Amino acid sequence: MRRVEVAAAYGERADEYRERFGSVDQMSPRDRATISAWGRSVAGPVLDVGCGPGHWGDLIAAESGNDVIGLDASCRFLSAARRGFPSLRLVAGDLEQLPFGDDSVGGVLAWFSLIHADPEAVASILGEFTRVLRPTGSLLIGYFEGPAREPFDHAVATAYYWSADALGELLRSCGLTVQRASARQDPGIRRQGDLTAIFRS
Repeated sequence: MRRVEVAAAYGERADEYRERFGSVDQMSPRDRATISAWGRSVAGPVLDVGCGPGHWGDLIAAESGNDVIGLDASCRFLSAARRGFPSLRLVAGDLEQLPFGDDSVGGVLAWFSLIHADPEAVASILGEFTRVLRPTGSLLIGYFEGPAREPFDHAVATAYYWSADALGELLRSCGLTVQRASARQDPGIRRQGDLTAIFRS
């Protein structure tokens, strides 16, 4: 499924997603702790790619004081995010063509934002993240952990598993160094992972 079709599919469910996932209080405490600690470690503006309802961007802005920009390909998702978090800066954009200049942000949050991307496109997307990151900037990725690039059925559109090793290899090719990686299996949901990488220009 093309990215524009994925965006449209999410747009159709924007209000549902905002109701079910639009508050950090509805999220895993471990995810909240991970994202909150990462946000406080970032120096400079943060780009929340695939921001969805906007809840993670709002959390980072509130707890770190950093300027946060939420980006999503779905205009309906952005409208829902504006209703929930009117003070959050939100823009429409594509992961492979970020509408920001080189070295313009201190951190990029990609929390389950790559799961629907064609595996062959992920290297290009990571290259875009690197392009907008400042030297020593930080990237936090959340993903479903499993056999790298293997597809699975998802409620919205086909998604893909990744592993820390496979993502780490792509990140290194973009000039990023993995700082930490972890994975866990919560009851009733797919195994998930997250990793943090630093851009060493």
